[in-house]
Amino acid sequence: MKREISFILAILMLFAFPLSAKAEEKKTIDAKSNILMNLDTGEVIKEHNAYEHLSPASVTKLMSILLILEAIDSGKIKLSDEVAATETAVSKGGSQIWLEIGEKMSVNDLFKAVVIASANDACTLLGEYIAGSDSAFVDMMNQRVKTLGLKNSHFENCTGLDDEITNHYSCAYDLAVIAKEIMKHKLILKYSTVWLDSLRNGKTELNNTNKLINKYNGMTGLKTGTTSNAGFCLCATATRDNISFVSVVLGAKTSDDRFDLTRQLLDYGFANYKIEEMKIDNSKIKSVRVKKGEIKKIKPKYSSNQKVLLPKNSNKITYKYKFKNEVQAPIKAGDTLGEVEVYSSNNKISTIPLKSDKNVKSVSFLYIFKKMINNI
Repeated sequence: MKREISFILAILMLFAFPLSAKAEEKKTIDAKSNILMNLDTGEVIKEHNAYEHLSPASVTKLMSILLILEAIDSGKIKLSDEVAATETAVSKGGSQIWLEIGEKMSVNDLFKAVVIASANDACTLLGEYIAGSDSAFVDMMNQRVKTLGLKNSHFENCTGLDDEITNHYSCAYDLAVIAKEIMKHKLILKYSTVWLDSLRNGKTELNNTNKLINKYNGMTGLKTGTTSNAGFCLCATATRDNISFVSVVLGAKTSDDRFDLTRQLLDYGFANYKIEEMKIDNSKIKSVRVKKGEIKKIKPKYSSNQKVLLPKNSNKITYKYKFKNEVQAPIKAGDTLGEVEVYSSNNKISTIPLKSDKNVKSVSFLYIFKKMINNI
């Protein structure tokens, strides 16, 4: 009898677990927009309404964070600089560290408050310190949007507070690109991976608003956002086994939904893709003839450390080298002279441009005359 009961239980367990797994796979989460992008190549893997104009709430601060990092890395400001709180910064509502007018705080602590706790007063103060005024910093944000080639973002403030503005928007794709740019600055990891910290000698506690920081393997950041207009938003970055992804979720109905959808997106990326460095054979790159130029041949160059995103089950990578037979001077540095096509399983997966690394002038009468004099 015991043996029969054990057998029945075993059969029930076999059927129960697959059904549970299927139910988990079918779970759908409602959000207005989302995207999964590979951070190494910028390739979009999955997206839903990724170019739709939406309020990004505090995910707006991605652009603020990028400009702050660029100001630090360029030496325009230093982490040790002390900044006095202004009336404009102190007047900001929402998440804050309750700065008082005239209170001095280091750039390091202010930036910590922005990245970890999404402090609006700290973000505004840093923007003023960099650009001279709050409005000038917002102008910098919109100018940076243009230099990144983004078409679907416009900011009216540096915080994402959207109760008194009408033309403040971004989209999942643009925010993913901004996050990709941020992650080029390794300093961000000093702040974005911190779960709990403090200011004012421990008197002010900072809790990371990204609840996946200590719960998701490989999580490296980056920014949450919530308003009644925007819903629940999250831009998350994660790295495992030398491959990195960024996901953006905008307009989720609940806080749990934004975190759950983020997990699903990142899990999909890590489960299905790998990153490999391209191994271009420099000996196969041929020189290109230059017609009517001051030099007769030029050898194309390519950017080093090129990477390619591949499905995990993909076959060996192969390369096809293509060159122009001849180009006519003048040639500018950066002009395309050929390309390397990258294939996997007979499918072209990438193209690497081969470019001139120098300017080549056209032959002039003066050039010919000088050559003749030198040969006498």
